Amino acid sequence: MTNAAAANRTAERADSRAIGAGRGLAWLLVITGAAGLLASWVITLDKFKLLEDPNFTPACSLNPIVSCGNVMKSEQAAAFGFPNPMLGLGTYAVVVALGAGLLAGARYRRWYWLGLNAGTLFGVGFCTWLMIQSLYEINALCLWCCLAWIATLVMFWYTTSHNVRHGVIPAPAALRTFFDEFTWVLPVLHTGIIGMLVLTRWWDFWTS
Repeated sequence: MTNAAAANRTAERADSRAIGAGRGLAWLLVITGAAGLLASWVITLDKFKLLEDPNFTPACSLNPIVSCGNVMKSEQAAAFGFPNPMLGLGTYAVVVALGAGLLAGARYRRWYWLGLNAGTLFGVGFCTWLMIQSLYEINALCLWCCLAWIATLVMFWYTTSHNVRHGVIPAPAALRTFFDEFTWVLPVLHTGIIGMLVLTRWWDFWTS
């Protein structure tokens, strides 16, 4: 049987049963979801204060570069017509609830795991767009936004790893083996790339 055929059979078996997860992934979803939820909550509160008082300065506005206020006032901060963190309040809460369910022994069907994977992939894409906008258009960083970025990419990579290893996403044996042993490499590398972009974007400021 070819690797592709074996992967498809594994996916078919995953379709017919509910799949749980280890406590490691469950806790990771709870923690990263809570981190994203905290960031969204703080930004939402500061956004309300900014609407009440245009001269309000958020606590995380530390200098011309690390300036949450400048990010909140930008057009990109309401990409869908409402403040971005309001989207986070709903989506990160779902992740926390899902992780808590796994801790309690819940098991989910393949379509549910694929939905989580699709949602976290959208989150990574949206966070990447926001990061590019912050670095090259808004020219400012929001520390709470950075926390949400990191939380989202970590939950994406570990959800993807779980789905590949359990046959939810068909994949060759070599890729399953890689995710078994080296899942941690991907979020570390992803975070490192973001860190290097931030460092090089304002190198003169950081080193002055």
